[in-house]
Parts: sequence; structure tokens; C-alpha cells
Amino acid sequence: MLFVFLSICCSVIVSILLKLAKRYHVDVYQAITWNYSMAILLTWFFFKPQLSIIQNGPVYNYLALGILFPAVFVIMATSVRKAGIVRTDVAQRLSLFIPILAAFVLFGEATGAVKAIGIILAFIAIICSVPWQKSIGNKVEKGSWIYLLIVFLGFGIIDVLLKQLTKVSNVPFTTAIFVIFIIAFVLTFAGLVYQVSTKKTKFSLPQIVIGWILGIANFGNILFYLKAHQALANNPSTVFSSVNIGVIVVGTLVGIFVFKEKLSLINKIGIAVALLAIVIIYFPQTLGFLHL
Repeated sequence: MLFVFLSICCSVIVSILLKLAKRYHVDVYQAITWNYSMAILLTWFFFKPQLSIIQNGPVYNYLALGILFPAVFVIMATSVRKAGIVRTDVAQRLSLFIPILAAFVLFGEATGAVKAIGIILAFIAIICSVPWQKSIGNKVEKGSWIYLLIVFLGFGIIDVLLKQLTKVSNVPFTTAIFVIFIIAFVLTFAGLVYQVSTKKTKFSLPQIVIGWILGIANFGNILFYLKAHQALANNPSTVFSSVNIGVIVVGTLVGIFVFKEKLSLINKIGIAVALLAIVIIYFPQTLGFLHL
């Protein structure tokens, strides 16, 4: 479970870095851009992607994910700043229910009553986690629910595309993710060059270093997550549930005790429902007594 713990830590560190960005005047877009350069380097070093078989994968899928990765990352940074780490982590982790819903609605896969209950609870948790009211100080800003919704939908769509990629292609996941990182870096770097040329920003070594640190944490989340699956090959549900529950729990503790984020009673209920939904989906036997 060490790899599970490290994956959780890396995921929460990403949220912490995004939370601190405004306080230390970090150009989030530039940091995210350089994050992908580090992710490319680390993916090459650790996974040795098989470039000779890249053409076997669906180009449209690579391009879609290469666009969505940085776009959703930028929205996530805004969500962390406006809605807080706790709510953003809940929205991101509950997005795992979108592929389940897509499998049922789009691909005609059978979905039992237990999964249906899990999906319903997930949406209830999202609604409960939304900060509907305007707040001040360490509380959330008005309208931040929009960013939470985009994080939820964005990561869910990314999950659907990644699952589709593994089904229609023989390209290993690590090679596919390497290509996606390259596309994401090229696109964001082009945008950064444009911003520099129009004098909206400028290249800065501190920003590059911060981006590389973000890239190490972002890649570490993927690396340790994959290693956890390798170490617990016979218990994939344990890995899925442990990581998602762990990120919500640790993110909540960090948000409340480190950044003094305020949660209403309904928000706290939402977090509890989110954890219950994840347990039900990955351990359906918990509802076995209902004979569903």
C-alpha cells in the first residue's frame, strides 16, 4: 500500500501547489506548460515508450486528450483557488462515475442496481459539495460551482477517452500518455510563446522551476498509481477505491487544517456521501444484504 499512499500524496501536492499559486504570484498557465516538459522527460526515463508503434493508436484520441489535459488542468487550478482544495478534489474524484454512466448510456453495457445507486449517490455528493452561497475570507467565491462542474465533467470525459483508447488500440498506456504529454506541451508552449510575443507575460526561470516541481508531482501520481496496480494486480478495486478515498480524505484534512477552508454542514454531508459512493461502486458486496 506504500505506492497507494505515495500516489495520494502526489495528487494532493498538485492541489496544494495550485492553491499556493496566487499567494506567490505564480503564472499558472506557464507553470502548467513547463509541467508537461518534465512529465515528458520522466515518462521517457521511467517507461521507455515504444515510439515505433505510436501510429497504431487513434490520432483523434491523442489530439482530444492533448487538448483536454491542459485545458482541464487550468480550470482545476482556478477551481482550487476559488472553491478550495476540498471541493475540487471531491469533484475530480467523483468524475470516475462518468465512465460508468457512459458505459451504460453510450456503449450499452449492463449496469446493475448497485452501480446505479453508486452513480446516484455520486451526483448527490456533487450537489452537496457545491458552494452555493457567496463567501469571504478563506471561504469560496460566488459562482465557483461552475469550475467544480467543469472539473467534474472534464476529468470524466478524459477518463472515457482514456478507456476508449485502451480498447481500440494496442499501444501501451505509458506510450499513449507520452504522446499525449507531447501534444499538450506543444499546444501550451505555442500559447505561451504567443503571450510572450504580445507582452502579456515573459519567460521566467522561477516559473519554469515551479512548473517542473508541479510536473514531478503530477507524474509521481501516475507512476505510483501504476506501480500500485502492479503490486496489487489481483485487487484493482482496492487500488481504485483507496486512491480516490485517500485523496478526498487527505485533501479535506489539508484544506480544513492548513488552508482553513470553511465547509457547511451540507458540504460535509456531500463528502461523506462521496466516500460512500466510491465504496459501493468498488465493493458492491457492501450492499449484498439488499440482494440487488
